[in-house]
Amino acid sequence: MSQTFPIFKREFLGYFRSPVAYVFLVVFLVASVGLAFFLSGFYKANVASMESYFFWHPWLFLFLVPAAGMRLWSEERRSGTIELLFTLPVTTLEGVMGKFLAAWAFLTLAILLSFPLPLTLAYLGDPDWGVIANSYLGSILMAGAYLAVCSFMSALTKNQVVSFVLSVLVCFVLSLLGFSVFTDFLSGYLHLPVFLVDVISNFGFTTHFDAFSKGIIDPKDVMFFLSLMGFSLFLNVVVLER
Repeated sequence: MSQTFPIFKREFLGYFRSPVAYVFLVVFLVASVGLAFFLSGFYKANVASMESYFFWHPWLFLFLVPAAGMRLWSEERRSGTIELLFTLPVTTLEGVMGKFLAAWAFLTLAILLSFPLPLTLAYLGDPDWGVIANSYLGSILMAGAYLAVCSFMSALTKNQVVSFVLSVLVCFVLSLLGFSVFTDFLSGYLHLPVFLVDVISNFGFTTHFDAFSKGIIDPKDVMFFLSLMGFSLFLNVVVLER
């Protein structure tokens, strides 16, 4: 993995060489804070909690993470630079990890830039910092899982728009799996056994993120996000090698 860091550094710094990165950061912060204030009544709740802020993250990530990840490999394939990249002493795994970690670091920066919000809560009340820290951790892990799926989708096509659409569709399904509407459809209309419906619903993003937003770190939730990242990146490597 000796070439992972140089690729990470090149990709991460590359985000800030164009105005797109700054637009992305502004859009994410404005959208996330706006949803919390105007739709969730952040101040009207009269509680020193950020639960209403993190409630919208799965749905924001549904569009913003594919926007950040759609170019990871599709642009390399379209421009032909992917052949140049792999003529260098770089393994496919190093290339995938370097690009993924750079994009994940960029998304993590976007999430952490909301730090004035908890500071405002601390000024106005007495928030539970453990719950806030867990919520940030869950949001970062969930963003990484979304991104790994998007990176895999990006490796499948040369077209960034196609990559974006595929990523949104797959992530949308993974977001819906934990909701009662979807489980009722599986059990009521498709007549799947209850145990199978429970297994499928456990693959939902929101199912595992909800615990973090309540201040609970469950090892199985952490393992879910990390396992999904690992599996998606493994498929990413397989697709690129073929």
